[in-house]
Amino acid sequence: MSVSPSASPSASPSASPAVSAPTQADLLEFVRRTAADAELIASLPLDPEGRTWVRLEGPRGSEAWLIGWPPGTGTGWHDHADSVGAFVTASGELKENSLAARLPTDGWKTLELTEGVDRERRLPAGQGRAFGRHHVHEVLNDSPDRHAISVHAYYPPLPQIRRYSRSGPVLRLEQVERPEDWQ
Repeated sequence: MSVSPSASPSASPSASPAVSAPTQADLLEFVRRTAADAELIASLPLDPEGRTWVRLEGPRGSEAWLIGWPPGTGTGWHDHADSVGAFVTASGELKENSLAARLPTDGWKTLELTEGVDRERRLPAGQGRAFGRHHVHEVLNDSPDRHAISVHAYYPPLPQIRRYSRSGPVLRLEQVERPEDWQ
């Protein structure tokens, strides 16, 4: 199966969320405001070996996280299923690799991606982005010597994360994680 670039990689057409649900713009505003809280950012314990995180109270029922990224760490390719989200780098710099393509949401294990779907963003401190449902990406701190810290928010709270491997144009679904796997 081939997947072509999407005209609009952000949101997929699905049922409208409840009136009180935070929008992508609300989540982005929240993570920007939170990332600017120097006292909160400085309170995150940093580990030289692995990522650290603290769960935060997000706006209107959303899930939020403060995450520390040692040099050379990353998430691997993944998506956040039916959740929309936003993240901002609070200190250091992160890189996001993403796919500008609509992927089928279920019923596949391997996809061959077409040319032109890869996107790369550099996100220094103060920079971030919002994203829609089923956004496939990986986030990396590729600095050789500096930690990065970021703030992330998702709505609805993450029902699952799908993890992928990538070899050239081939994207393979490897694992589906649920909240109980992260506790």
